[in-house]
Amino acid sequence: MAPLTLAGIERAARDQLAPEIWDFVEGGSGAERTLAANREMFGRHAFRPRALVDVSECVPAVDLLGAALRFPVGIAPMAYHRLVHPDGETATARAAGKAGALLVAGIFASRTLEDIAEAATGPLWLQLYWLRRREALAALVERAEAAGYAALLLTVDAPRIGRRLRDLRNGFAVPPEIRAVNLDPALMAASHHAGQGSSGIAEHAREQFDPTLTWADLAWLRERSRLPLVLKGVLTAEDARRAADHGVDAVVVSNHGGRQLDGALPALAALPEVVDALPPHIPALLDGGVRSGADIAVALALGARAVLVGRPAFWGLATGGEAGVGQVLDLLRDELEHTMALLGRPSVADLDRTALAPWPV
Repeated sequence: MAPLTLAGIERAARDQLAPEIWDFVEGGSGAERTLAANREMFGRHAFRPRALVDVSECVPAVDLLGAALRFPVGIAPMAYHRLVHPDGETATARAAGKAGALLVAGIFASRTLEDIAEAATGPLWLQLYWLRRREALAALVERAEAAGYAALLLTVDAPRIGRRLRDLRNGFAVPPEIRAVNLDPALMAASHHAGQGSSGIAEHAREQFDPTLTWADLAWLRERSRLPLVLKGVLTAEDARRAADHGVDAVVVSNHGGRQLDGALPALAALPEVVDALPPHIPALLDGGVRSGADIAVALALGARAVLVGRPAFWGLATGGEAGVGQVLDLLRDELEHTMALLGRPSVADLDRTALAPWPV
């Protein structure tokens, strides 16, 4: 029997993946308080269903930066999809396209930008970290634009990598046969080596990530591309207003899936203040803790235009390649439509804060 929820796919993936790979995918930083809180926040909201509404057709389609999505979901940027399946990002891209979902390819993708673009039939963005070697960033931006990527997503919450204790205990390093193929191997060398009590991921970030990045640097990126610019890692109204002042096209409310500052606000808790601080033409996306269509409905009701899912896509990829990712996306879409029908909110536009109440305590 096929899994009926993402939790079933999660269990199957855990059984299949090596423990150190599982910990790399699933782990958070520090005591993993924020990792847990991302999920727990959804349970603090109750639905207020409306009766006697025609829900014979529920339409979850949205427009996002000019692209039509069949439903308001994208696959979050994650490195090294080939860690969990040999087809890697091309399988993920094919599944996202068939489902009508967005794919955000990671800067440390294990398939080339061009191969991912060839496999994609839906909206495709490229995620960037700000590297010390700006010429490497500029080259990626040029390739992405030439290959048809529709936006650049800059992750801004990682001036250094969070203290991910699972990776440190495992001495995790990226296996030599898995590479970030879009970057110079010399630039990525540190990610493949780790001693006892260290992490190749952390060593690489310490060596290559530029911690001097400020708002003023966004102009440099703008000068090199006509693509829309999205900032991922915004958790406060103050930064939302700064993003709008600097001409950003969208923001992603995210704490990096609980992998950066432990104790940071859960993404869902930060969403309303970010949405309220943004002008209406700048959409906010939510990233962190989404595990069901009901979760998506909560995020949309609080003002998100769409959500990004990360770990669940890896679970599907690990258990079934392209078909597994498709199963994850199909479940989320079906659950969202089901929730909209029972809520009496047949369109995404009907999902606003009146659909929610605090869970009674």
